[in-house]
Amino acid sequence: MTTAMNTAVTRLLGIDYPIVQGGMQWVGLAELASAVSNAGGLGILTALTQPTPEDLAREIARCRTMTDKPFGVNLTMLPAITPPPYERYLDAIIDSGVTIVETAGNSPKAFVERMKASGVRILHKCTSVRHALSAERAGVDIISIDGFECAGHPGEDDIPGLVLIPAAVRALRIPVIASGGIGDGRGMAAALALGAQGVNMGTRFLCTREAPVHDAIKQALVAASERDTNLIFRSLRNTARVFKNAVSDEVVAMERRPGGAAFEEVRPLVAGQRGRAALQSGDVQAGVVSAGMVVGLIDDIPTCADLIRRMVADCRDHLRRALDLMAG
Repeated sequence: MTTAMNTAVTRLLGIDYPIVQGGMQWVGLAELASAVSNAGGLGILTALTQPTPEDLAREIARCRTMTDKPFGVNLTMLPAITPPPYERYLDAIIDSGVTIVETAGNSPKAFVERMKASGVRILHKCTSVRHALSAERAGVDIISIDGFECAGHPGEDDIPGLVLIPAAVRALRIPVIASGGIGDGRGMAAALALGAQGVNMGTRFLCTREAPVHDAIKQALVAASERDTNLIFRSLRNTARVFKNAVSDEVVAMERRPGGAAFEEVRPLVAGQRGRAALQSGDVQAGVVSAGMVVGLIDDIPTCADLIRRMVADCRDHLRRALDLMAG
């Protein structure tokens, strides 16, 4: 058994290792979240993967049958013509007794007081120091700072982790979790050396045995290099990093046309249900698949327990080597 690590993040969340699973749409189900939590990290269920708040309550209950360790729920709040019933999803989270929530997208300010009154620890994921400072003022407990390398939405500032992580640590008083581009013990060691108190991983956990997606998707990510992602929606100022495939190549080509492309033109290509179907069928060309540049560092599909055990051991080894270099 690997000795537990002691950081502000492990103390706040009641976990053994400061490794948080990203809240991935269509992927953050009980199978994956419970496996990460059982291995000593923090598993995360993704609220909006569930069609209704009632379905989320059932998924939380199902996860409890699979782990007695802490786990959280991701609630991503994004602008929409017809937004999901965020307050009802939050009701389901609180009524189910969940005490850790990861928020993302818009500011969680409107919900912070209610979560705090229910004893919820709030992790807020953001992509800039200015937004992190705003979330800190709103009362969140931990900031998960997402560098440009990340899967999903890296914001529009294009600041990579090597700069963004220490910039956030320097500016904030609350603990920082490093996110984006981390997939092994080396990355974890680097994040801790930059001042982070933990790491968040999405793409790396997608390539584990317990991730509820088709093995062909996992194999495609393992075979990829760090150059095999696309940035879509750049022209729409809503950048997203996804796996480089036929669909995302087509979206990029449409955006690069003279005059660009309106969202309504690309909507059929990027529909969420189409991406979900790709994850389930294994047809990696069939829809948008979210993936970060860290695919270039992934070369196997371990269990979550093996991955976390290996990461922690390698992290400690790399930190010791760095200290040895200083000793001369």
